[in-house]
Amino acid sequence: MVSERDVLHIAELADIGIDKEELAEFTGRFNEILDYFDILDQVSADETRESDRANVFREDVVEPPLPEEEVLANSREKEDGFFRAPRVM
Repeated sequence: MVSERDVLHIAELADIGIDKEELAEFTGRFNEILDYFDILDQVSADETRESDRANVFREDVVEPPLPEEEVLANSREKEDGFFRAPRVM
């Protein structure tokens, strides 16, 4: 069970400000989430039947690439055949 002190510590680690008025609500929600995990822990992995599984992936099909002009047609900014994006620092 998560205490209000635990919630304050988690909020501090996550750099999230929680008001004293919100503390009880957050503590309750944390405990509800942990209760759901307790329920999931009780489910046995052996209960899955082989017939319930199916391969949902398709086979890869090699196709020729799109022409560069078509790929860059809707780009606002392009440079030397590439998409131009803002600098990230």
